[in-house]
Amino acid sequence: MADTVESLVAGWPVVIQLPVVWGEMDSYRHVNNVVYFRYFESARLEYFRRLDWFEFERATGIGPILAATQARFRKPLTYPDTISVTARVGSLSEDRFTIEHVIVSHQLRAVTTEGQGTIVTFHYAQGKKVLVPEDLRRRITELEETVQKQ
Repeated sequence: MADTVESLVAGWPVVIQLPVVWGEMDSYRHVNNVVYFRYFESARLEYFRRLDWFEFERATGIGPILAATQARFRKPLTYPDTISVTARVGSLSEDRFTIEHVIVSHQLRAVTTEGQGTIVTFHYAQGKKVLVPEDLRRRITELEETVQKQ
């Protein structure tokens, strides 16, 4: 039995859909590897939006910084296609957390890419890294728990 897009993104609290755009392809006729990081960014920002982190940052001065990112390319994406891009927190430590991603091709009905990013909490006015605030930890936990309630 073939996988479905829904089964491949089950268990992720944030899933967004994006079109694969013709201009994202390179001379090798597949999506350029730099574009995958933009896909991850879109899902990451949706994750932050659902945390209401932008308002939290306005109130506290504490925002996210992407400290590291990586991707594992399993299958090439090509135009035309629609993709689902996921986001969830894989690990949470004192001053950072890891956000995980997969990209699923609707055309291939397969995971094409796996990735992750390390997010550091940063106080912009003070110009320094800070511990992940308890309120933000609570928001992350609540968002992650939405998967189990579906």
